[in-house]
Amino acid sequence: MYAKQQVGERIFWTGVNDRRKQLFENIWPLPYGVSYNSYLIRDERCALMDTVETGSDGSYLDWVAETLDGRRLDYLIIHHMELDHSGEIENLLARFPDVKIVGNGKTFKVLEAYFGASDNLLEVKDGDVLDLGHHKLRFVFTPWVHWPETMMSYDTTEGVLFSGDAFGMFGALDGGVFDDQVDFERYYEDEMRRYYSNIVGKYSAMVQKALAKLAGTEVRTICPLHGLVWRSDPQKVIGLYDRWSRYEAENGAVVVYASMYGHTARMADRIARSMAQAGVRNIRVFDVSKTHISYLISEIWQYKGVVLGSCAYNMEMFPLMENLTRELIHMGVKGKYLGLFGSYSWNGGGVKNLNAFAETIGWEQVAPAAEIKGRPDAGKYEACDALAEAMAVRLKK
Repeated sequence: MYAKQQVGERIFWTGVNDRRKQLFENIWPLPYGVSYNSYLIRDERCALMDTVETGSDGSYLDWVAETLDGRRLDYLIIHHMELDHSGEIENLLARFPDVKIVGNGKTFKVLEAYFGASDNLLEVKDGDVLDLGHHKLRFVFTPWVHWPETMMSYDTTEGVLFSGDAFGMFGALDGGVFDDQVDFERYYEDEMRRYYSNIVGKYSAMVQKALAKLAGTEVRTICPLHGLVWRSDPQKVIGLYDRWSRYEAENGAVVVYASMYGHTARMADRIARSMAQAGVRNIRVFDVSKTHISYLISEIWQYKGVVLGSCAYNMEMFPLMENLTRELIHMGVKGKYLGLFGSYSWNGGGVKNLNAFAETIGWEQVAPAAEIKGRPDAGKYEACDALAEAMAVRLKK
């Protein structure tokens, strides 16, 4: 039995929490779980907005039926076909065989590939309106936020935006479903940024197009497919997505290093301390071997300065640092100030390949790379201090 959470007089949250799953998409850690949100509009014609991941909650369909309160389920509206939102479609069709599935042409191609469903479909176009009675839903196509078929729907009656994966976050909903029921900055903002940077961030240009498309629309409530429902301050989360998708960042620096025997780690600490002495206040230092890449990407998204260091490893950079640099290129992260450093024993490779990364990614390199042969000592840190000072100058501008 679930406590009914009402988004509006006739709109109900029918989502579930998943605290058992350890990896989102089998790659991103979920230390605080994740929520799968769906919503039921109980009107003259009833519509379910998406489903949840199969097996995340065995009583999900019972809850949908209970919320319907004896009414017929007329529509299943699919905003995003990824299986954490479409996983219960097959079971839903078995329970409500007459339901009409609403989506766009690309939605139905994925639907058929997953479930073979090709009957009782209602294809909608960008800007089409579905009349439920009191509520009228206008469909807003938002391709590549973050799959090609993604779309949103806007309830013109009450100003509710069903936003798909946009404005979502990692983390189960611990009691509060709505933004005004929780301390967002303390418990959720970091996980929202980690979700954005790792899941949606590659498509930031398409996020900007989606936001432009929504400009001028009176959005009073945002109902995403993961995380909090924004009924008190929807402009807050819109502002965060706008800032992140513009690659706007805070003054500060992330230092990430790869070290086998501690030499490159000592360089990282020296650079961080030198930046602090030069007036940089927000500095975060990470060992690439101990911190999952999703947290590194999130921190890099947050701050303007990025300082990467690697020991040499088989005449290349350390494999986990190579993985991080490859992911940053793949995601197309823009607008950072870059510093590079590293150490070697008998032949270089770490710094050489970091310099190749710098040429590819195109960030502004604040100083020549700092490289030390052998064990760092007091007489070998000059280039590290110069790099730190140069980064501080750029960040303080």
